[in-house]
Amino acid sequence: MNIHIRNGRLIDPANQVDTQQDLFIVDGKVAAMGAAPAGFKAEREIDAAGLIVAPGLVDLSARLREPGFEHKATLESEMQAAMAGGITRLACPPDTDPVLDEPGLVEMLCFRAKKLNCAHVYPIGALTTKLEGKRITEMAELVEAGCVAFSQANTPVVDTQVLMRAMQYAATFGFRVWLQPQDPHLARNGVAHDGEVASRLGLTGIPVEAETIALETQLALARLTGVKLHITRVSSAAALECIERARASGVDVTCDVAAHHLHLTEMDIGYFNPQCYVIPPLRSQRDRAALRAALATGRINAVCSDHTPVDDDAKQAPFAESEAGMTGLELLLSLVLKWAQEDKLPLTDALARVTSNAAAIMGITKGGHLGVGARADVVIFDARAERIPTRESLRSQGKNTPFLGLPLPGTVRYTLVEGRVMFG
Repeated sequence: MNIHIRNGRLIDPANQVDTQQDLFIVDGKVAAMGAAPAGFKAEREIDAAGLIVAPGLVDLSARLREPGFEHKATLESEMQAAMAGGITRLACPPDTDPVLDEPGLVEMLCFRAKKLNCAHVYPIGALTTKLEGKRITEMAELVEAGCVAFSQANTPVVDTQVLMRAMQYAATFGFRVWLQPQDPHLARNGVAHDGEVASRLGLTGIPVEAETIALETQLALARLTGVKLHITRVSSAAALECIERARASGVDVTCDVAAHHLHLTEMDIGYFNPQCYVIPPLRSQRDRAALRAALATGRINAVCSDHTPVDDDAKQAPFAESEAGMTGLELLLSLVLKWAQEDKLPLTDALARVTSNAAAIMGITKGGHLGVGARADVVIFDARAERIPTRESLRSQGKNTPFLGLPLPGTVRYTLVEGRVMFG
């Protein structure tokens, strides 16, 4: 279908575009910006007056809960949530049931996602079999099946020799390794940041050192092996300092932050609010300020939703017995816009953190931008409109978020995937 998106403010961070101009789509690809290509005849026109036209968002961490956890969410429900959030590409962590450690499982997930014809799903393969940290998976076969990187999700590899061998394997073939740093011993039984709030509430704390000690090990092994390392969901100022030192010594490392860590702190736990139980935990106000500043300057490369839908029963348990996680697909754009508005950052810079930067980390060349010839994955949104998320308005099966009932900026009007209007 030929689509003419007119009168919008076109923002494409990858190509440094931020102007009032039209976008033309032919056969699912971007055909031109500004002036129509020769012989173009629109089959559909979308008036984007007063709206932002940007590349579809790229999310680096979205648990879709299939296979194995359909009582928490289904692929269908989470794909609809992605469309409502303007997310056209997303990476799925390997902690499904069964774990994404075999090519057949990865191929099945890709087939199911493709059949739904919504967002592009990029599986993250398990670094070790069953995420047990004992035996390295057949990474080459998993890449052929569709994996774009390898991870342990929230399960650390305790045996550092296994981790080193896995990194060596990945480095040999140029595969990316994504790790979430948390020392399992220091974090044992922990449910909140080890600070004043946890002490007052009698909750077992997770110290910042649980992050930095694991991180220093991962960075040292990355330096040794030369692997392309991505650190997921950085949560503390001290961790940022570790990453900066590693970069200065030549380590090829990128990192992201979960959107909720830009806005919430340990104080938001309040009186045992289980909606604020996440891994890594919400940390201090100083940590939050450091994360926001690092994201603004580019030291943190991208923002992810860390979408983790949890059923109501699991969140209604006492804080320490509840299940960690927060729904985020439909809130990612709003939380990024809120951060940009509060810190007075250009919209182009903010959108880069959830489009071109995130796409680069995933190794995607055909997405995250609106260059001529790129797949026409587009989000059209009103940055000035205010929305108040409710349980009823969220399309995700998971309603677990402390942002319900709070005013947030940004409303998605249309989401296009390869030139097809999937939302709006």
